[in-house]
Amino acid sequence: MPAFICTTCGAQYPNSDAPPQGCLICRDHRQYVNPSGQAWTTLEAMRTTHFNAFRRLERGLMGIGTFPAFAIGQRALLLRRPEGNILWDCISFLDDATVTLVTALGGIAAIVTSHPHFIASAVEWSHAFRSAPVYVHGMDRRFVPRLDPVITFWEGDTLDLGGGMTVIRCGGHFPGSSVLHWESGGAGGGGALLTGDTLQVRPDKGLTFMYSYPNMIPLDAATVRRLADALTPYRFETIYGGWWERVVPVRAGQVMADSVARYLRAVGGEAGGWPDAPQPHGEEEDF
Repeated sequence: MPAFICTTCGAQYPNSDAPPQGCLICRDHRQYVNPSGQAWTTLEAMRTTHFNAFRRLERGLMGIGTFPAFAIGQRALLLRRPEGNILWDCISFLDDATVTLVTALGGIAAIVTSHPHFIASAVEWSHAFRSAPVYVHGMDRRFVPRLDPVITFWEGDTLDLGGGMTVIRCGGHFPGSSVLHWESGGAGGGGALLTGDTLQVRPDKGLTFMYSYPNMIPLDAATVRRLADALTPYRFETIYGGWWERVVPVRAGQVMADSVARYLRAVGGEAGGWPDAPQPHGEEEDF
């Protein structure tokens, strides 16, 4: 029996003869059901149309993403370390070539997810790598589409992975939304945050904070303050968001502080007090 995958969000469901009646993730108001109707695929079908690509992002950190882009389009991050590799967040697609390459890079000792949208096919990945545990925050238990003995629900505000790596629950996007702090990563070894979209890297390399990204529902000011407070004890120079180009390469701690301040001004109704945009060069015509 196949394990059906939602083509809109990329969540994989338990093996069944027929697709589920609907997608747990897409029915939630943080996501959406495709206006054309719920659609499903399987890994078997995807293996004729898709492949995974790998990119070295820095020493000890490899990105893994699917082409052509699928569903939400995030890429996973493989943290390589002597204690055992960590896969941060997951993607839907997996094939023999990916298993071979990841095995050559040291395999996977554990999979850690930032929130339910990026669980994807984590159970499938786990089974391919000796049933590596899949860590999901317990506050998001009801949003896990494929329950399995490999899933470990963790509780509290932090999860120590050893080797200078800590998962921090920030909340916001989901109750259990988390980031991973890598103490020795980032530019100049100044620390890195792997954020999924708990913190969303904007195209201008700033950050924003949303309850729902596709439906454009912002978080309230108090939640963003709590999110920022959760990260206050940690230093970080670089932020790796959930997509290939969504990276803050340097000064990420300052970018975080500036972005929080900007966001709070906006939701507090003070956006009109920002400086005006630069005027175009030359004289303006009076139409």
